[in-house]
Amino acid sequence: MSTCNIVLAGVGGQGILLAAEIVGDAAVKAGYNVRVSELHGMAQRGGAVVSHVRIGEKALAPTVLEGTADIMLGFEPMEALRNVQFASHKTTVLVNVKPFAIIGARYPEVKEILEQIRGFTEHVIPFDAVALAKKTGTIMTQNTVMIGALAATGIPPMQVETLKEALHELVPTEYIDANIRAFELGYNIVKDSTSNRI
Repeated sequence: MSTCNIVLAGVGGQGILLAAEIVGDAAVKAGYNVRVSELHGMAQRGGAVVSHVRIGEKALAPTVLEGTADIMLGFEPMEALRNVQFASHKTTVLVNVKPFAIIGARYPEVKEILEQIRGFTEHVIPFDAVALAKKTGTIMTQNTVMIGALAATGIPPMQVETLKEALHELVPTEYIDANIRAFELGYNIVKDSTSNRI
């Protein structure tokens, strides 16, 4: 592997920065050169947040160039679409289909958003990360659902156990069980739904 480029896009309150840190930490543990950056955004609830993770010997610059992402984690449908310029026909896009809509604002149909994303790549895997997170007892684990989904693609070079080890180090002890469960739910939804690669 030369470089693995990952883009995480969503809104504040979804745990995107922690997710990027976990992925980056796992890559370091696996012995890879890593660059993690917050491209722009505000971490407060509702503000757009985008993080880049670049893994590999040639990952010298901290940001992913447009059209070069290997995988995109769309924590929020509209934010995934707003950042689709990082995708190419080779990119796999994991999309949480549960909108983080602003009250009173018109929100496009998620089906329409997915169709537009598919204009860039056919490798789109939609699922409801919030519903899966609720199964762990808290929607705060939706970021870990997304990490599990990422692991299931087989695109990042780290082993599943290395990602779980990073989870154990970066998530408070009292939330570990719920987060490991969330990871497994995200992993299984992608492994079991390859038919969603439409």
